[in-house]
Amino acid sequence: MGKHNINIQDGFLFQNLKEAQTMHVELITGRSLVGRLKRFDRFAVVIESGGNEILVYKHAISTIATTAPPQQANA
Repeated sequence: MGKHNINIQDGFLFQNLKEAQTMHVELITGRSLVGRLKRFDRFAVVIESGGNEILVYKHAISTIATTAPPQQANA
């Protein structure tokens, strides 16, 4: 029986691209981007935000959410 290679990233990104949902992308630097996914490949995503296209390398992404990111509680 052959192994099935399931790439969860590609499925998530393809669905988002198809539905043109707004994405909330948190980078490892702490910067947040909000926009729509335009393209993606193995190494990077292109996000349209504020009329500009931004190329973001996947290794720089911490999280991606298709809804509003959760609010952090004040300690």
